[in-house]
Amino acid sequence: MGTDSTEAIILNETAVEGLQLENPVGAAVEWRNSIVANPNSQVRNVTVIGVIQDLHFEPLHRQIAPMMLVLSPNFGGGIGELGNMLVKVNSNTVSRTLQEMESKWSELVPQRTFRYTFLDDDFNEQYKNEDKLSDNLTYFTFIVIFIACLGLFGLASFTAEQRTKEIGIRKVLGASVKSIIWNLSKEYTKLIAVAFALAIPFTWYFSSRWLENFFYSFNLGSIFPLIFLLTGLITLLITFLTVSYQTVKASLANPIDSLRYE
Repeated sequence: MGTDSTEAIILNETAVEGLQLENPVGAAVEWRNSIVANPNSQVRNVTVIGVIQDLHFEPLHRQIAPMMLVLSPNFGGGIGELGNMLVKVNSNTVSRTLQEMESKWSELVPQRTFRYTFLDDDFNEQYKNEDKLSDNLTYFTFIVIFIACLGLFGLASFTAEQRTKEIGIRKVLGASVKSIIWNLSKEYTKLIAVAFALAIPFTWYFSSRWLENFFYSFNLGSIFPLIFLLTGLITLLITFLTVSYQTVKASLANPIDSLRYE
């Protein structure tokens, strides 16, 4: 409506709550027509004509703030003086559309340089630190797993070599291959379990501290047991796959050769 630019506003839910409006649509509120705190600016009554759901117009690190939508055709003194234009374009014709926009901009606002950004890039820029942290953790995780597997493989080789005679005697006495594999692997399982138990408190602490950077975050305690159960199973699987070659090789060896070697 023609009078909306001077008489109407739209609020988000947080603003309605802050103004304590029980029936917001149709309510009259005072608004000082200034983008900065200016005691000399004009105060006028405007009518709330709509309420929109809360949305994140700032990074998730912050709480959703009160927001007021105002129709102001001459805001900032004209196009190119202040603010931004939001343009929805077809993803298949982005390049051509940008060329046409730049041409029209140069015609209408020759004194200002045509600059643009994509909204998804602007959103991604807000979380570049989180993306960088995720990439670094991924790289270091693979490096640590690789080094740990090398150590486990070497330890398994050394243990199997040292227990060659024991394995041969067990097989002569009727021990199954399955029991020998379990006997060799359970030592590593105990070590992994101890290391895992020591890692849980540190992981809980640093994860909780990191989530404190976000105003809206989930309760880590609700999914914490499931995360660590899954992580523990994956760790045990990696451990077993790492040491399985040496343990299976030692278990399947001919006991006669083992005892003769000893």
